[in-house]
Amino acid sequence: MSEPLVRARDVSKSFQKGRERVEVLHGLNLDITSGDFVALMGPSGSGKTTLLNMLGGLDKPTSGTISVDEQQLERMSSAALAHWRSRHVGFIFQLYNLLPMLSAARNVEVPLLLTPLKAAERRKHVATALEIVGLTDRAAHRPSELSGGQEQRVAIARAIVSDPTLLLCDEPTGDLDRTTADEILELLRALNAEHRKTVVMVTHDPRAAGFAKRTLHLDKGTLINGGAA
Repeated sequence: MSEPLVRARDVSKSFQKGRERVEVLHGLNLDITSGDFVALMGPSGSGKTTLLNMLGGLDKPTSGTISVDEQQLERMSSAALAHWRSRHVGFIFQLYNLLPMLSAARNVEVPLLLTPLKAAERRKHVATALEIVGLTDRAAHRPSELSGGQEQRVAIARAIVSDPTLLLCDEPTGDLDRTTADEILELLRALNAEHRKTVVMVTHDPRAAGFAKRTLHLDKGTLINGGAA
């Protein structure tokens, strides 16, 4: 049996809050295979976003190990993690975090500015990403000229433009109406099914979780229904 794409073992995470030490995650084990689509649910404060940030190399566990595609993240320096993220992780957030003065195409291009790709190659990647999310005709529009759903599609195009190994989504439909949210979730499902992207999505919405292949529940820092074989 091949190794899972994502493997977390005995992961704990704590923060110092004044004189108190707050443990957010404790003894967590998680396996995610390549091509999976996992919804991560749980009440506020259960550690969902903390776990997502660690899977994306934005934070490190206090103890335990996390590997993605056989890369041990907790052993990597900050510089090495930044380089790894730029190649292997696409982040999608509730707020789109687009740069207001740039066109949709230039927003999508931003992650590629950290790569050695030449301008013509970058434009080709951007065009492909915008085509995948159905926004070829909005490439020259700025965020203020787009609807909320279109802005999130631009954000998704930005997340996939470098062809990442892993898509990490933190409440990606939390700021959208139901119809638009379903369209975005269908897009994520298509990215998983047709483009074989591995997706981990934090959500409070059971309907959104229904678009995933499986749902895991975090409660008080523990996966209550298990996440590792």
